[in-house]
Amino acid sequence: MSKQILIVDDDDKIAKLIEIYLHNEGYIVFKADNGLLALDMMEQEEIDLIILDVMMPGLDGISVCLKIRETRTTPILMLSAKDGDMDKITGLMTGADDYMVKPFNPLELVARVKSLLRRSSYAATQSAHTTQDHIIKFGSLQIDKETHTTTIDGRPVKLTPIEFGILFLLASHPGRVFGSEEIFELIWKDKYFESNNSVTVHISRLREKLEKEMDGEKLIHTVWGVGYKLES
Repeated sequence: MSKQILIVDDDDKIAKLIEIYLHNEGYIVFKADNGLLALDMMEQEEIDLIILDVMMPGLDGISVCLKIRETRTTPILMLSAKDGDMDKITGLMTGADDYMVKPFNPLELVARVKSLLRRSSYAATQSAHTTQDHIIKFGSLQIDKETHTTTIDGRPVKLTPIEFGILFLLASHPGRVFGSEEIFELIWKDKYFESNNSVTVHISRLREKLEKEMDGEKLIHTVWGVGYKLES
């Protein structure tokens, strides 16, 4: 079944351009020109990925992203005319999985859409396990690769597909240090590019979620100048 993608942008020309390229790849496309309509569509349709503009009248993209992340882990690719590092970090910290600056190359956007969809559907496409080797337990933390769920003392922790992928990677090799470049290429399934702060931002958000449920206990540690590791 074709993946369903929601484009949320008040610029009709940009939305139509993206729609053409996505249609050419066989995707089913829905469009919304404002945040409220986008949230309504999320309730009505099974959306597999959202392309979300930041600057919109009324409910902006940041607010829409935060609202979606209250209940869903649907991959979000955020678009913005702002190219400052803080703007990118803000977008990623609110729960977006990737961030592109306008104007953009439509072919690069399609490539990033494909990468995010591969990442989000990874667990669903795995063959069934007959043993419990798909479950990792680390103290009160339990990660189930088959169901793509994370719990702490039995309480569910809502993670985006990217956050889950990073956590599962680190938990699969406790004590081992992974560099940002290695994490990016393993999780995003793409080549790392210079000055990419995506890993740093997602690690920060992942830490925040885990520590909130663990009364401040730190599991993900930074090895300065090298990378990150999971260790109690």
